[in-house]
Amino acid sequence: MSHKSTAPCEVPIDRIRRPLERILHLENVSGIALIAGAVVALVLANSPVAESVDHFWHNHLHIMLGPISLDESLTHWVNDALMTIFFLVAGLEIKRELVCGDLREPRKAALPAVAAFGGMVVPAALYVLFADSVSGSGWGIPMATDIAFAVGILTLLGNRVPSRLKVFLLTLAIVDDLGAIVVIAIFYTSTVNTIALAVAAGLLATIITLRVLGVWWMPVYILAGSGLWLALFESGVHATLAGVACGLLAPARPRRPHNTEIVATPHSTIDELKAIVFDTRETKSMVDRLIHGLHPLTALFIVPVFALANTGVAISPSALGTAVSSSVGTAVLVGLLIGKPLGIGVAAWLALKVKLAVLPAETNFGHIVGVGLLGGIGFTVSLFISDLAFTDQALVDNAKIAVLVASIAASTIGAAVLIKAGSPTQAQTAADPLTYAELEATQPASFIAASSPNTPSRGSVAQPAHK
Repeated sequence: MSHKSTAPCEVPIDRIRRPLERILHLENVSGIALIAGAVVALVLANSPVAESVDHFWHNHLHIMLGPISLDESLTHWVNDALMTIFFLVAGLEIKRELVCGDLREPRKAALPAVAAFGGMVVPAALYVLFADSVSGSGWGIPMATDIAFAVGILTLLGNRVPSRLKVFLLTLAIVDDLGAIVVIAIFYTSTVNTIALAVAAGLLATIITLRVLGVWWMPVYILAGSGLWLALFESGVHATLAGVACGLLAPARPRRPHNTEIVATPHSTIDELKAIVFDTRETKSMVDRLIHGLHPLTALFIVPVFALANTGVAISPSALGTAVSSSVGTAVLVGLLIGKPLGIGVAAWLALKVKLAVLPAETNFGHIVGVGLLGGIGFTVSLFISDLAFTDQALVDNAKIAVLVASIAASTIGAAVLIKAGSPTQAQTAADPLTYAELEATQPASFIAASSPNTPSRGSVAQPAHK
């Protein structure tokens, strides 16, 4: 095979496909889709068809898998099955940050990690302080931050906020998600079937063994991952943790380097062409490829469907007043609107005071306070935990209304504080520009690939000499 540069070859459909792919991977589009799903659910729940919609989501879907019978309502299928893919993507993002992102470097990870810890502990503590004995089990509700919603708000502010603040928020929200996942696994699991749990452990060991042996055939992992989900579902441990486990086990480094190209010649054999296709794919890590492929599915289908299935609560003036004044509603509001910014702000201040961390370039402490307020946008995971924490539907509805109110208030106040904190000056930006690695952390891989000066041209592959 010869090694040479090739001119980019663009076909007409690419002029439509490429911009569309970029749009589908933008976080603000994810936030808009999430908000749209919630708005539609609320409109339907407060319309004449509310009873029919509620009946639809409570219809049961029965699936037989040999001796195993799965009979759940559509709402539970969304929460237990579809949301597994959402948590798979969360696990993939955590893995990428641990291996290649800010969580890999202690100095850079310290501030968002410490802030995230404070943003979990303080809201939970305030919730327990304000909740009564009946609603006390919901302390996990105000702990999580909705990544899509929060980053979407930050993105909409554009150049009025520093570019590095998005990296800080993403890292904070990912650590936040990791904490929420641990809380769900430990504290929101009811009875445990030890035999099914042992099967799950065996399947997890099988996935690890396949990785060690260098097996890269995706159907094998899909089959093992599906078995892991089923075993966890039967064990009583929340099945969505299968997604997190598979995400954390995915390889985060590419198997091929990026610095040279291989170009097929007219004399290349079929086997050589197959090798080139394989090598081309392997210049991106499995984690990046899965995030790139699953992001539109989770952002534009799964999360909006989750919002449709879980935010459809009747909100009349009396229901709103009841929810806000109830013990669970007050505790959620205090946890998200006061606990989140207080916990994030105080923890960040302490980390800076003891010189454990430094502020991101171009930012001031006002920006950290603004991000702390955006952390009060609980939404997806908070709604998810609301269903796990309570069996009384009245408590669930009051908690969900409080989460919605807090998320709207947190996004509005947080945006105002960030605008007030100011944007970086041109001198600051020029003195400390955003690095390519940091830029890549804030945008989808497909978008970066189109603009990176080191990205191989279309039809070529970054790879050492192939013999």
